[in-house]
Amino acid sequence: MTAKIEQPYRYQQRALVEPDWTRFPGWRDVTAAEWADVQWQRAHCVKNLRQLRELMGGLLTDELYADLESDQAERATMSMLVTPQMMNTMVSEMTWGRFGDAQRMPAAGEEFTRAFRADPVRQYMLPVFSDRRTDWPSHPYATRDSLHEHDMWVAEGLTHRYPTKVLAELLPTCPQYCGHCTRMDLVGNSTAQVVKLKLAGKPVDRHQAMIDYLRATPSVRDVVVSGGDVANMPWKNLEAFLDRLLEIDTIKDIRLASKALMGLPQHWLAPDVVEGVARVSATARARGVGLAIHTHVNNAQSVTPLVADAARAMLEAGVRDVRNQGVLMRGVNATSEDLLDLCFALSDGASVTPYYFYMCDMIPFAEHWRLSLSEAQHLQHAIMGYLPGFATPRIVCDVPFVGKRWVHQVDTYDHERGISYWRKNYRTSIESEDVDVTSAEYVYYDPIYTLSDSGQQWWREHGAGSSDAAGLHQEAVDRAAASRQASVDQLVH
Repeated sequence: MTAKIEQPYRYQQRALVEPDWTRFPGWRDVTAAEWADVQWQRAHCVKNLRQLRELMGGLLTDELYADLESDQAERATMSMLVTPQMMNTMVSEMTWGRFGDAQRMPAAGEEFTRAFRADPVRQYMLPVFSDRRTDWPSHPYATRDSLHEHDMWVAEGLTHRYPTKVLAELLPTCPQYCGHCTRMDLVGNSTAQVVKLKLAGKPVDRHQAMIDYLRATPSVRDVVVSGGDVANMPWKNLEAFLDRLLEIDTIKDIRLASKALMGLPQHWLAPDVVEGVARVSATARARGVGLAIHTHVNNAQSVTPLVADAARAMLEAGVRDVRNQGVLMRGVNATSEDLLDLCFALSDGASVTPYYFYMCDMIPFAEHWRLSLSEAQHLQHAIMGYLPGFATPRIVCDVPFVGKRWVHQVDTYDHERGISYWRKNYRTSIESEDVDVTSAEYVYYDPIYTLSDSGQQWWREHGAGSSDAAGLHQEAVDRAAASRQASVDQLVH
């Protein structure tokens, strides 16, 4: 008889749960039909403290609301916008066991507030001031457009970063706003800390300029259609854009980016959307184009039966694959158990392929979420061997001026100061032919609080002005600035 072997992670199939929304006083009388209606969901998003109070009744303490209000006033880079579907996964039946009795919702007041503070979905959708770090709230090199996507625009909203791939930002809004949004400089409403950029052109003109560029650039074969979130675009408009993309013979892959597959599955289950996806999928198949949907789920408790229904509806409508791109965040999913629970919930429960986990980008006030490169490398190692190879997500660092790199592809790594150096094998649209990109090194920075005492002290003494730490960083920034005007001139002419 073979002895039972204990593994570091214990796999078990878990049934998905659609939490009972009537546990929240403000939704006590909401019917199942209302909950399934996409317009009801959009109309009842939580957009401010008043609406959160009305929803929660007496469940939360005044201290929590004050903490949230302080964050909105002093730290938040994204305005408050949470769909009912997402709110309903916070402090739900899936998580009650973490706070005591697995059969009982935490009691109102201090007990529920502790559970709410600890909830992983709450931590990135409704960040509070006390979540943020006070020693290093932002990295010295944090920037609004941390990946320099705007520098690489070849038409307004069209980023040509990789040799064969482009990102098309069709609109600057989403059904929900995540606190860690990498496009916080453009997406959503302005906050007290961040006055958002605005797309200048009319949507019809911007979209036409994108199509014109792609028709004139046969080296591009892959288009990520994003924003914002394509779920916020009227379906007829999105379908018209996709139809024009499919008329370009050189386009072979189209990916629709939508966190709403998880945050607002009701949208992707709406009959007009399902029928429209089926039409586009049929055209894509006939023309040999791969059509996929990329969503963004960060914790297993967000994977509910409605999310599974939406993902499978898209697969049945003919999309080739539904894939997940999560973001590594401390307090949300920064353990191997959290990541594996999420991957199995996606693949077993919802037919969604775990694809990427990104290291959280270097935007302002995000340090409390970010992990060091060495922590990310450890997590990649820890999740190997449990999932099928095709469903084992790659943990990647999105390096400024470079792009996505597996975390073990780092060229050199100064652990003491938390500075990693990376190489690439192609030019972006802002790099001229005289730039030797194959020999240049590009830099990425760990959160300073994760460093040793001596490493942190080095940053206190040198900060952003250190030539030792920042030489390559500044070189890359200068190169982008020098190239930007040439790119603008090309767009204008």
